[in-house]
Amino acid sequence: MDLIGPLVALAAMVAAFVPRVPVAWAASAAGAASIAITAAYPLTGRQADTMPWLLAELPPLLVLVLRAARRAPGRQVLSAALPAVAVAALLVRGVWRDPSVLAGGSAGWALLAIAVAGVGLYLRSLDHARGRAVAEARRAQRLAFARDLHDYVAHDVSGMLVQAQAAQLVPGPLPAPVADALRRIEEAGQRALASMDRTVEMLNGEPGAAAGRHVPGIEALPQLADGFSPSARVSLTVEPGLDLPRETSATAYRVVTEALTNVRRHATRATRVDITVTREDATVLVRVTDDGGGHSEAPDRGGFGLVGLAEQVEVLGGTLSAGPTPGGWSVRAAIPA
Repeated sequence: MDLIGPLVALAAMVAAFVPRVPVAWAASAAGAASIAITAAYPLTGRQADTMPWLLAELPPLLVLVLRAARRAPGRQVLSAALPAVAVAALLVRGVWRDPSVLAGGSAGWALLAIAVAGVGLYLRSLDHARGRAVAEARRAQRLAFARDLHDYVAHDVSGMLVQAQAAQLVPGPLPAPVADALRRIEEAGQRALASMDRTVEMLNGEPGAAAGRHVPGIEALPQLADGFSPSARVSLTVEPGLDLPRETSATAYRVVTEALTNVRRHATRATRVDITVTREDATVLVRVTDDGGGHSEAPDRGGFGLVGLAEQVEVLGGTLSAGPTPGGWSVRAAIPA
C-alpha cells in the first residue's frame, strides 16, 4: 500500500501534461486516490513503515496543485483543493498514533500546499493579463485596419462606381458591349462596397450589426457568375435542392469569389471558367477551374487570399487546395455540411 500512492500521484502528474487530458480530472483523481489511501491506514490499523514513500508522493501532488490552480478552466480550478488536502493529510499514514506530531506536521504541509496553490493562482493572473494585452493589441490593429479600409479603399471604390454610373449618362446611345461592361462595373462596385461595409462592422466589433445583414451564399452564385467578365464564359453547376447551413454556404461563396478574383488577376486570357458545387455524403465539394494556362500573367503572383481562405475552411473542418491543371488552374474545397 505504501507504493500505490506515489505511483498513482506520479501517473496523474504525467497525465496532467497530456494535451487531451483535462488537468482538473488528473488533479481530482490523484487527490481522491491519495485521500482514500491515507484514510485506509488508521481504518486498518496500519502505519507507514518509512517516510521516503511519503516524500516520493509529495512532489507529484504539489505539481498537480500548481497545474490545476494555473490551468484548470473556470470553476474547475477548485480541483486543486483535492491534491492540496491530500498533501496536508499525508502524515496521517506515518504518525496517526501521535496526535500532537500529526497536528503540527499536517499544518506545515498544509501551508506548503496553500503556498503552491497561491503561486499557481498568481501565474494564472499573469496569463490572463497577457491574454487581455494580446486581445487589446489585436483589437487596436483591427480598428486601424477598419479605418484604412473605410477611409481609403472604400473611397477609391466609390470613385470608380461614380465614374461608371456617370459614363452611362453620356448623351447618345452606347455600344452594347460598353453598356454591358459599365453595368457590370457598377454592380461589382456595389457588391464590393457592401462587403467592405460588413467587414468594417466586424472589425469594429459590431457582430450584431453585421449579422443582421445578408451574407451571400450559394444562392448568389448565379449573379456572381453572370457579372464575372464578358470575355470569359462562366459555366455554373449547383446541385439541385442543395440546402446548406448559413456558414457553410457563405464559405462556399467566398471560395468561388476568391477563385474568380484570381482568374481575373492572373489568367486574363481565360475564355472559360467552370464552377461546380455538389454534395457527397456530409461534405460540400466546390471546384473552380479555368483554361488560362496555369500560370500568372501578373508580376505579383503571390498573395494571401487563398492562404486566409484555407484557414477559414480548415476552421470548419474542411480542406482547400489549388494547383495547375492541363491548360489551366483549379481551386478545390471540401467543406463539411
